[in-house]
Amino acid sequence: MNKQNLIILNNEKVFKDGDNYFCENLDLKIVPEGLNSFFNVKFIVRSSKKKGAQKLNLKDINTASNIFLYIFNVIKSFNTNSKYLIISITPYTFLAYLFLLIFRKKVYLYLWSDGHEEWEHLIGKWSVWIYSLMYNICILKSEIIVCNKRLTRKKSHLISISRLDEQWFSNIKKVSSDKANFLYVGRISKEKGIFNFIKIFDKMNLNSTLSIVGNTEKFSLNNPKIIKIGYISDAKSLIRIYDECNITILPSYTEGYPYVIDESLSRLRPVIIFEEISYVVNDKEGIYISKRNSDSLRQTTEYILKNYTAIQSKMSKNTLPTKKSMLKQISDIIIV
Repeated sequence: MNKQNLIILNNEKVFKDGDNYFCENLDLKIVPEGLNSFFNVKFIVRSSKKKGAQKLNLKDINTASNIFLYIFNVIKSFNTNSKYLIISITPYTFLAYLFLLIFRKKVYLYLWSDGHEEWEHLIGKWSVWIYSLMYNICILKSEIIVCNKRLTRKKSHLISISRLDEQWFSNIKKVSSDKANFLYVGRISKEKGIFNFIKIFDKMNLNSTLSIVGNTEKFSLNNPKIIKIGYISDAKSLIRIYDECNITILPSYTEGYPYVIDESLSRLRPVIIFEEISYVVNDKEGIYISKRNSDSLRQTTEYILKNYTAIQSKMSKNTLPTKKSMLKQISDIIIV
């Protein structure tokens, strides 16, 4: 059976190096590459001047240095009998959607985060109406795929997102609970709450360290208890980092459903979140909600350390989604 054509549109910036392509975002590597097993995937993205750590194993990638070339690449794809998957709503993908709507193309809209909240934290409350306008237009004729029902009120397909494969569940390392060794994995950006968390961490009177995995080159710190690990691109190295720490911290103000939670739970490392994203717990063992202040964080941390073995025992009973199951869910929605 011949595979269907699928055009994937995203705001991701991709660096072209000869016949090779590189990006920063691991998520934007996993989805197009994984769906290429089910479809003939063409990936339409923006071009980058910086070489990212993730090599894209796709043959058909179109990069654009500006919005006009981006739209040209979209229109150029109209001569194929294709379906379209838009990942996240941005000005680039919104304008592309308008052309897809005019030419009556079949569009699937994949929302993996709350754009309303992201725009508020990144730009300010005044800007949310811009995203709302784009969002309300983009959902008009799209089939919507979400990782959390709160991301849309419209009828949608709910999937369980994951980057996990077999290696995440094997050879779990033991770790000491004598002191708190926090781990943060993610973007170094305002909406992720990492800057606020560092202020709380500095005030917390507790024997602890904080390791940060992310692009920390331009991120200056004065606290010797904070360790800048930098960007980690491969799963094996990231698993080792999780195993060396005993509590994962996710201080985000907004999330869809973050990969880092299941990654941490798969290694039997408890996760602390703050009240703003309490909705991500989803009945899973090992996720603890703290108030966004040093006293509450210290109390939550001390409880976890004191009951670490019992908590890990409960965590071992979690049923976690895998990358394979996520890609199958998305493909089943699109293949009809």
